Amino acid sequence: MTNRDSIHPATQHLAVSGGTIAFDERGRGPLLLLVPGMGDLRSTYRFLAPALASAGYRVVTTDLRGHGDSSVGFDSYGDEATASDIAALLRQLDAPAVVIGNSMGAGAAAIAAAETPELVAGLVLVGPFVREPASANPLMKLAMRILMARPWAAAVWKSYLPKLYAGAKPDDFAEYLDAVIAAIKRPGYARAFSLTTRTDHVKAEESLAAITTPTLVVMGDNDPDFPDPQAEADWISSALSGTTVMIDDAGHYPQSQQPEQTAAAILDFLRASGHRGSGRDAEGHRA
Repeated sequence: MTNRDSIHPATQHLAVSGGTIAFDERGRGPLLLLVPGMGDLRSTYRFLAPALASAGYRVVTTDLRGHGDSSVGFDSYGDEATASDIAALLRQLDAPAVVIGNSMGAGAAAIAAAETPELVAGLVLVGPFVREPASANPLMKLAMRILMARPWAAAVWKSYLPKLYAGAKPDDFAEYLDAVIAAIKRPGYARAFSLTTRTDHVKAEESLAAITTPTLVVMGDNDPDFPDPQAEADWISSALSGTTVMIDDAGHYPQSQQPEQTAAAILDFLRASGHRGSGRDAEGHRA
């Protein structure tokens, strides 16, 4: 049984078609579901989740299929598969949620919002991939497939991931990087990661026109995945009639690089959109 008030909540598993999805839960109040990006772990939210829970929210963090404590051996990975898992998890949790998705997880959250609007009460898209990048030509896709092939996927990701943390790095970054790479090196997980990197974001972009839920776009001002992070964030916000918050001195992972800035932006959005927490915020004020 989960202790929602635990500092380190117990890992739970949801059975879905083809395997199991790992998640944990803490706090009480309106539901927030936090989804990481490819090659990452749900502990990317290790600073953000406690802050949101202390502000009076029921906070669930999940691993992608084939990542972390989720199982491997699925027939499909990527945006659309993750969107299906988001919907299944929200049905299991028996409550609509504001879905906070990072990177590929943001694209999956957008698909879920379009396809199951009754389950998604709001969106927070962090460093979001919700359309194909300009660099996604056939040659670059082939190069990516070769670089992320199973025999050397972990080594390439270990070399590349620090570059995505442009700006400030969390104090525990070295330990966190070791944990990410150790997770990929387990039997079957390098293959799952490699297959996940082959996803595209076509469905995510097609879904934008159908999304009506309140949306916040959070983007690190140094995010190296986008030639102009501000312009990409503003384009997404415009498409979704949402708002943009740029996070200073952060790259692709503002949730762990600048968790206080990121938490403040999310809490302001939640209150403004009618999703007020039931407890105290990170500064001790009533939420």
